[in-house]
Amino acid sequence: MDYPEIYELVFQSSAVEDDTVTVRRTERSGAGGYPIYEDETGIVRAEISDRGEVRMLASGGHQVLGTPLVVREPSA
Repeated sequence: MDYPEIYELVFQSSAVEDDTVTVRRTERSGAGGYPIYEDETGIVRAEISDRGEVRMLASGGHQVLGTPLVVREPSA
């Protein structure tokens, strides 16, 4: 199955606008068998299913994982 190369994860923020993080597909798969996506720093990591379901993955100790409000493919 072909999976998108890029997703945008939108997180609720206490600021005026929500935070949007762009993640790219890696060669790895998560526990559910779906691709793992990560941002350019490697800190934000998520397994995203073909139905847009997201499982956030810790990239280090003491990380508090938030759940994105929206998962979307970027508009062209």
